[in-house]
Amino acid sequence: MSALSESLVLGRRAINETLRTPEAIIPTVFIPLFFLVVNIGQAAKTFPKGTPFLEGQNYGAFQLPSSLLLAASFGSAALFLVEDIEGGYFDKLRATPVSRTAIVLGRLVAEAVKTAAITILLVLLALPFGIRIASGPVGFLLLVVLTAAWGVVFTGFMQLIALKTRSAAATNSGGLVFFPLLFLTPNFVPRENLARAMEIAATYNPVTYIMEALRSLILDDFATAPLLRGVAVIAVAGVVMLWLNVKLIRDYD
Repeated sequence: MSALSESLVLGRRAINETLRTPEAIIPTVFIPLFFLVVNIGQAAKTFPKGTPFLEGQNYGAFQLPSSLLLAASFGSAALFLVEDIEGGYFDKLRATPVSRTAIVLGRLVAEAVKTAAITILLVLLALPFGIRIASGPVGFLLLVVLTAAWGVVFTGFMQLIALKTRSAAATNSGGLVFFPLLFLTPNFVPRENLARAMEIAATYNPVTYIMEALRSLILDDFATAPLLRGVAVIAVAGVVMLWLNVKLIRDYD
């Protein structure tokens, strides 16, 4: 069996794990939607529809990428991995000839499917706020793919914590690192409108470029530069994440 086939088999198992605990998905949808509603309510009058950086849309369109990234950072795959480690299944899996890469990718495939489904749901729920995807159906597809890709990358780094600590508490706490990364981005206004210190922090924050890529698909008709920067950040982070995961599993004692 090839590594790809093994990844799909393990991914199917991970999807079934998620389906058996649907209550774990509720916060993944509710909290990002809550932040979207609150942020629109707080700042929509400050930035009315005619504000130049909104490109003719309302403030909700500017805020939607923040909610999508937040939803993509609620991955539960790393916690399920800890359960497998504690229950002994992970050791049994390592004792088989299954590819180490497939062991990593299996859960990440499931996370990509879950994040894509949640992204579609959140975009549909956002439509009543007057939000539209300026880049059309293709842009909507790219929006889903990029958000799912970020969910995979973030979950992969969470799996590193799970493999290193083998602790559900430590893994769960590790997810909190996303909140500083999210708020050190041009979350409420474009980067050029930030105070100088905040602008520097946002410039060095890789999440900024993913957010700007998602935002360009919603507000613009395929702005190439921000889209390419976002794809590059996800690609580099993904390669590093995958290499570290495989290495850690190979060195796992």
